[in-house]
Amino acid sequence: MKQSILKLLCAALLVCAGSACGNFAKSNSEQSQTSPRSSLIKGTFNSDSAYRYISEQVAFGPRVPGTESHDACAEYIIDKLRQFQADSIIVQNATVTAYNGDQLPITNIMAQYNPELNHRILLVAHWDTRPWADNEADLDMRQKPIAGANDGASGTAVLLEIARSLDLEAPACGVDLLFVDAEDYGNSDGFGNNSDTWCLGSQYWTKHMPYTAANRPRYGILLDMVGGKNARFHYETFSYRSASVPTAKVWSEAKRLGYDNVFINSLGGSVTDDHMVITAAGIPTTDIIETQNEQTMTFPPTWHTHDDNLDNIDKNSLEAVGRTVLNVAYNEIPSK
Repeated sequence: MKQSILKLLCAALLVCAGSACGNFAKSNSEQSQTSPRSSLIKGTFNSDSAYRYISEQVAFGPRVPGTESHDACAEYIIDKLRQFQADSIIVQNATVTAYNGDQLPITNIMAQYNPELNHRILLVAHWDTRPWADNEADLDMRQKPIAGANDGASGTAVLLEIARSLDLEAPACGVDLLFVDAEDYGNSDGFGNNSDTWCLGSQYWTKHMPYTAANRPRYGILLDMVGGKNARFHYETFSYRSASVPTAKVWSEAKRLGYDNVFINSLGGSVTDDHMVITAAGIPTTDIIETQNEQTMTFPPTWHTHDDNLDNIDKNSLEAVGRTVLNVAYNEIPSK
């Protein structure tokens, strides 16, 4: 992951946002009274499978654009989507220029279920990994690429497990799964001044979206660093302001499924991530990401370090996110 968090908002904004959070909480309560939890669990999300998909990605090595491990992982993702019988698979290859002049061969991958339906939603994760370990305590190790078990592989794994479920039980709406590349090749110096150096894959994808005005997704959900130990997901501030519909859907669904101890009904930080790019392109997208870790008060402690490995992946976090997002997809019913 990318940019630093804008850690705290001013007091006035927090008061205002706190009021908005209260409105979300009211919606959660009202919906939970009319929808028993047992009747809302749809599909089959297996956290063991999701963990295995993380392990298989990590086994390739760091997935930095321009490396053999990156190319091998791209083929792996495509093969999995074929295995899960996506109705359509769109592979977008391109070359983009990084902030330091590096020419990056990137691969964005999109799988579609029910491509004939205009009523669609978009689920997104980045699958590349950071080429440097910016936050590594050992200075000699900072120039080595990270394994990216959480930052890259976890969101990708959850989407692959969702694809497996969609293959077993078709959704009522159209569902697009987008795996974007080159999210994590940005410039961390100066933080907010370099936001356009991140999310290069999604920047390219939004300029070449395979949609018409009629079938553009109603909203998107981005999954980033969703496998951390004891992860807690607060509202990401940009999502809360600019993608309120999908934000409310996700956190409400999590509450109904009993994951309100994982999806926290309060504001976290603001993050430069793929959701900003996709929202700006006309698809309001919320970001499920840990921005207020109780140890760091920002990202998880493994962020951009060599501790971002399989030892620090939590199947409970994968299950809470996977079941929640899968049920949001299954509960999306096209209007007649």
